[in-house]
Amino acid sequence: MKLSMPGPGWTQRPTLRQTWRSLRHGGPAQARFWFIALMIGTLAGLAALLFRLGIEALQRLLYATDDVSHLHSFAATLPWYHLIWPPALGGLAVGLILHRFTPDGRVRAVADVIEGAALRQGRVEIREGLASAAASLITLGAGGSSGREGPVVHLAATIWTWVAARIDADGITGRDLLGCAVAGAVSASFNAPIAGTIFAMEVVLRHYALHAFAPIAIASVMGTVVNRLQFGDVAEFTLPVNTMLAFYWELPAFLILGVVSGIVAVVMMVAIFWVEDIGNAVQARTGMPRWLRPALAGLLVGALSIASPAVIGIGYEVTTWALTGQLTLAAAVWIAVAKVAAVSITLGGRMGGGIFSPALVVGSLTGLAFGLIATDLIPSFSGSATTYALAGLGAVAASVLGAPVSTTLIVFELTGDWQTAIAVMAAISTATAVASRFVKRSFFLSQLARRDVRIAEGPQEYLLQLVGIAHITHRPGTPGTPGTEALNDMVAQGLSLDQGARLKSALRLFEERGATLLAVTAAGPQGAPVPVGSLSYVDALKAFNQALAATAAEEHS
Repeated sequence: MKLSMPGPGWTQRPTLRQTWRSLRHGGPAQARFWFIALMIGTLAGLAALLFRLGIEALQRLLYATDDVSHLHSFAATLPWYHLIWPPALGGLAVGLILHRFTPDGRVRAVADVIEGAALRQGRVEIREGLASAAASLITLGAGGSSGREGPVVHLAATIWTWVAARIDADGITGRDLLGCAVAGAVSASFNAPIAGTIFAMEVVLRHYALHAFAPIAIASVMGTVVNRLQFGDVAEFTLPVNTMLAFYWELPAFLILGVVSGIVAVVMMVAIFWVEDIGNAVQARTGMPRWLRPALAGLLVGALSIASPAVIGIGYEVTTWALTGQLTLAAAVWIAVAKVAAVSITLGGRMGGGIFSPALVVGSLTGLAFGLIATDLIPSFSGSATTYALAGLGAVAASVLGAPVSTTLIVFELTGDWQTAIAVMAAISTATAVASRFVKRSFFLSQLARRDVRIAEGPQEYLLQLVGIAHITHRPGTPGTPGTEALNDMVAQGLSLDQGARLKSALRLFEERGATLLAVTAAGPQGAPVPVGSLSYVDALKAFNQALAATAAEEHS
């Protein structure tokens, strides 16, 4: 129960009686909501922890090493055949899992969580989600070149969907608690509670509703607590102590780095989509079974790792090399190119994993290469090349994720240095501006657009696909509804649409035919359309306006 506000100029504090009445009537429900948020954050953090430990256990088993944090260094000492068979075998297992448990053989990830938040009242597919989590764990444990954060986000969303089915959460509550699950997963992955909170709102919910901030922040904190209980209060990457920069002189260089990083991010995203299209074409022309496609992708990644073992797995050791300046210019460029190729094959080949970690790897390598050139050209006015590596990491990741704010916060939480964070923000601003000219704001929204799910354009577009016409159809016998003969005439003239249609189809038909009334039909005994009612142009516009108003009220509450 909300306290009433007599007017915009009223500033009187609520009385004790008003406060008690609010707590007595609304307190229990609110307390339950916050408890569920805390529980979801904890479960998401545990899911992220177990997922990470599962990957490390599988890597230790398949690559016969006790120190998976230095997997790339160890892989360079292995015989060539030991680099090929783990990802190939892992790809085969992934293909069989996805073939058995998903209708399309596709791994679910962050894009599906965004779609669930916008179109499915904060729900995702449970069966397909669990299969995708297993596929991603096997992919990463076997050496596939992708990331663990995306799968963890979807796994957390899957857990929430299971809970939502048992508490019958409505749309707003479902989306808010989905944000809690995402925040808990991201903060547990990066030990970054602030960034986890903002990421959930910036990327998944795609708005900053004030009412959602507190529960999402609570869940994010709980995810971080789970991470720190296992790994301690340590950052994901080991960074150099001195990250100072000749600030005023170097700031233009970071803006230029942002342009370069934005281009690199676009190349990376386009490469993934290009390989996916090639895989689809080959699969269609050859009749290759879909379970074989991930196995072939794993085989190709294994072959590529012979030339560059650094492409194996998540790649955080490589990121550490870049952030600490342990690579030469030639090595940084070569590993970046090989990593883009390996990620494209892994994701385009329908293996599991996400894009977040690869973006960090490629970004840090891009920044280091740029920094080595910049500091060599003007050494007297330059700081460390590793600062450029950090800025490149943030710039490429922000462009790929479409998350400039949360990416900046992640970098800050990794370093605790505001001056460095400002330089990173300069690079991120130009990078995201460049990348947004070529893709639908992010890799995830571009993925959805390729499936004809138009979320990037905003609610005025996707609500048309979401709102059905069945509930605004006037049945025969109600005032203003034409008779059966008139409805049949409208069907004969093509002024009709199926009762399962959405507002987008209805409004398009209204505009194309200049009509004010349409017949609504259902399939008859012989499959022919039979009129079951009518839909007016005014009612369609009212339904669209109400949906927009409800969305605006949620986003600005």
